Amino acid sequence: MRMYITNGEKGPVVSEQPSDGCWINIENPDSDDMRYLREDLKVPEDFIVSIADNDERPRIERDDNWTLTIVRIPVSGENSLYPFATMPIGIICNRMYVITLAMRRTEMIADFIDHAGYKHIAILNQPDFILRIIFSSTYWFLNYLKEIDKQQADAERRLRKSVRNSDLLDLMRLQKSLVFFNTSIQGNEVLLAHLENVYADDFNRDLREDVEIELQQAANTVKVYSEILSSTLDTYASVISNNVNDIMKRMTAVSIVLMIPTLVASFYGMNVDVPMSRWPLGFWAIVAGSLLLSAIIYLLLRHSRWL
Repeated sequence: MRMYITNGEKGPVVSEQPSDGCWINIENPDSDDMRYLREDLKVPEDFIVSIADNDERPRIERDDNWTLTIVRIPVSGENSLYPFATMPIGIICNRMYVITLAMRRTEMIADFIDHAGYKHIAILNQPDFILRIIFSSTYWFLNYLKEIDKQQADAERRLRKSVRNSDLLDLMRLQKSLVFFNTSIQGNEVLLAHLENVYADDFNRDLREDVEIELQQAANTVKVYSEILSSTLDTYASVISNNVNDIMKRMTAVSIVLMIPTLVASFYGMNVDVPMSRWPLGFWAIVAGSLLLSAIIYLLLRHSRWL
């Protein structure tokens, strides 16, 4: 999907045709969009390949008149393995255009356009645009972190009733999402420092401080949630281990109680003369004695809290 956005007095305005200085947003590109980038705009092939790599780190690269800035942004529901993950978005600039390229559709770009229009935010220059994209990514990091906290609380509530593998796996997937978030936020922080060196003359330092504060807040939130989630998983691992030990202890105690009648029956089942073998009430006496011994063993185990 391709969209052309111009910078109006009251913020971004979507237009039908590109113009000098406009922003060209391409998400989930098809073959026509890729041809437009390569043939019409002459975007370097290396830039497109780098953005297509889902593991690409945040960085800045220059090639002739083109500058590529890769920012990692959060996404929701990328696949069944991870409820939240991150992906690279490329900001490609030259003297005429600013191009954003993402290999899948995201909530962030649409929200960024709506928010800038609602707040009447005018984009002053290319570094200002990049800073605002990073600023918007921190909002979505924090937004998804709230959702992760909510899902974690729901999983813990279910685990208090019954420890199930599915709930533990849900917590593990959330923990992996936090790892992705932490790595991406750290990469964006490093990128922010490099931006000031590249765009020293046109750099908005007030905006840069705001972005830095938001990134730090997101990083601290990820750290806190990661520690809480790790502690929760460790706690439930200990609970499961204790439950298994308790079950094994109870089964051992039951085996000891049942072993007494079995042992007595084994002695009296031998093909030799045994006491009370000729007594008419010998069978019932042996059964009663076995049950009495089992009861005594049961009471002893009960007193020692094995049962």
